[in-house]
Amino acid sequence: MQGMNTAKINSKIAKICVYCGSGAGTDPAFVEAATAFGTAMAKAGIGLVYGGGDMGMMGAVADAVRRNGGSVTGIIPQFLLNKERAGFNGDGLIVTADMHERKRKMFDMADAFVAMPGGVGTLEELVEQLTWAQLGRHKKPILIADIKGFWQPLCALLDHMKALEFIRPGLDFELLVADRVEDILPKLQKAVETVPDAVKDMPRAVADRL
Repeated sequence: MQGMNTAKINSKIAKICVYCGSGAGTDPAFVEAATAFGTAMAKAGIGLVYGGGDMGMMGAVADAVRRNGGSVTGIIPQFLLNKERAGFNGDGLIVTADMHERKRKMFDMADAFVAMPGGVGTLEELVEQLTWAQLGRHKKPILIADIKGFWQPLCALLDHMKALEFIRPGLDFELLVADRVEDILPKLQKAVETVPDAVKDMPRAVADRL
């Protein structure tokens, strides 16, 4: 613990990895939130790392960052190039061999993670980050944008797991929740300021085994 007191504290978020759907959903509020968050990121000087598609929520957040002068990096596996219409290049579209390489690059480039409404892929990416955090592999902040209560069923399930001690003391993790777009960046900034650089990232040897 003494070593943590002298470690450099990360006081700025340079890039956020945003997980969200390649679809728009049925409620216009979801795309509106993605657009608002992308705009807020760009105005704060924070770059976007995302799945690389130009459809649905992914397209909305990337377009908003770009239109407001922000940095956009899309990362997409080869087999999804046509399916998700990877048309936005931003600072560069990175094409990977597979999903594992994609997720590793997204992790490496980001200082924090935000999950907006989405489908199974969004859920899988979020849960993987929570699992890595639970196992002590990294301490980058993870936040769910609970737009119109979208993530409440997941929150209820996590509470249920804790109540039944499948998530036991010592195996807990911090999951930030923001109901409003304007609360996302302040919550992330507050969280990241307490994380020493020495324990923030996942060791390369550990990542290669996951």
